[in-house]
Amino acid sequence: MSKAAAANEYHSKDFEWEELKLEVETHPSLSYHLSPFQPSLSPSSQHPQAWSHFHSRHSTGKFFKERRYLLKEFPELLSCEDYSKVLEVGCGNGSTILPILRVKERTSVYACDCSVEALERAKQNLECSGIIHVMERFHPFCCDFSTTPFPNWLACDSCRNKQLEKLVHCDSEVNDNDRTLTDLPSVQNSRCCLGGVDFVTLIFTLSAIPPERMATAIMECFSVLKPGGLLFFRDYGLYDMTMLRFEPDKRVGFRHYMRSDGTLSYFFDLDGARNLFVGVGFNELELEYCCVKSVNRQKGKSMRRVWVHGKFQKPL
Repeated sequence: MSKAAAANEYHSKDFEWEELKLEVETHPSLSYHLSPFQPSLSPSSQHPQAWSHFHSRHSTGKFFKERRYLLKEFPELLSCEDYSKVLEVGCGNGSTILPILRVKERTSVYACDCSVEALERAKQNLECSGIIHVMERFHPFCCDFSTTPFPNWLACDSCRNKQLEKLVHCDSEVNDNDRTLTDLPSVQNSRCCLGGVDFVTLIFTLSAIPPERMATAIMECFSVLKPGGLLFFRDYGLYDMTMLRFEPDKRVGFRHYMRSDGTLSYFFDLDGARNLFVGVGFNELELEYCCVKSVNRQKGKSMRRVWVHGKFQKPL
């Protein structure tokens, strides 16, 4: 099968989510996923360390595949203007960054992760990618956006708090030559921020933080977007195969689980995702379940995967 055909299959609607919902909610052996839950431990403090260990174990960079399909899911990344700025939140080993930088030669990507190990893997993967001038357009930085504000060189406090006129004025102070600036300390010393970003990608990242921090984390994304900017969201959906495989002792909250390595996974429904993003000020453009049948040919098993696809805009 060609890569293009595989991508098309990956995005197809192979089954109806409502049918899966009915099957799960009437299956006695799966009832523990739906029962009320009183947490007996707080997973919050384990988050950054667990992900650092995760990326250390998967140091070869082969654990994730390059996510070329995202350019079809979010075509605005392909049609954006030259010198657009993308903030990839939770970049991992660079699987989302690579296809953007490969196709858009004049786009810069600012990539953060809570794990220094992940940022090192991303840097190594990009250096080996063969993409022309890729390291001049890739700007990594360490940040746990669920607990720490994004740095002021990305969008200064006045830009975050004032009207569009002030934000445009601040952005205009960064001249055309500065738009391809690769030395982040010089940006910090220029007394002017980047003026915000045009796009934020939040791909399988929000589910990895505790639910009580999600609204704050999304607000951080909102604050560094330019007015009219877009946030692209893709994450685990309710009743995904991965959720149904968790044993009862792995539950740490309602629809919230901890893997054996200490990393967290939350499973979203559409209403929950909508409330989070609209609640901080975003306008909803797209929000739906992506339901895909994946076949494990070695074991001859068909697996039903569910993801939530969302596209949100910061009002002008």
